[in-house]
Amino acid sequence: MTTNADVPGPRPRRRAPAGAAVLREDVTEAIRAAVFEELAAVGYARMSIEGIARRAGVGKTAVYRRWRSKLHLVLDLVSAVAVQGLPAPDTGSLEGDLRLLYEVTSRALRHPVAGQIIPDLQAEAARNPEIAEALQKALREGQQGVASGIVSAAAARGELREGLDQELALDLISGPLYWRSVVVRGPRPPKDYLESLARATAGALRAL
Repeated sequence: MTTNADVPGPRPRRRAPAGAAVLREDVTEAIRAAVFEELAAVGYARMSIEGIARRAGVGKTAVYRRWRSKLHLVLDLVSAVAVQGLPAPDTGSLEGDLRLLYEVTSRALRHPVAGQIIPDLQAEAARNPEIAEALQKALREGQQGVASGIVSAAAARGELREGLDQELALDLISGPLYWRSVVVRGPRPPKDYLESLARATAGALRAL
């Protein structure tokens, strides 16, 4: 018999396959939001399904119907971030594209939740190969995917030479801001910092 997995009520007109649970999307989104908040509050090691369910305002069974464990839940969220990625800048110039990328990335990294979650997941990745693989995939398909597009577009416009070292180019683009925001976790940079960083990075890329 088809049942609603989260709340009692009339059976929807469009029936799911026999024995399948109908999972409400708003409940799923509430659980996802609760995971980010719980990670920021207590970290991965202390995070529990009970705490996530309490924060989301649902029962534990609602969480377990969607994910088998907190590991699978976190892996799913990290993968979702990778799929969403970052907006691909298209300003018409290498320096403009870099500046826009740095602005978006800087705002994301300054978010208090991200500031708590990223270092914690990095620490867990050193102990858990599945989390390490998911984080690498997220970085590869997110930040690096956009950076690679910026390099390719600049080469097509003649701003960069064809055939430059892609790996080195991606390190030059992604490294400085990540180092400052995530590793050193220094104070918020001055207003002209991102503009100076974009200009310096563009110059370094042209020298490759």
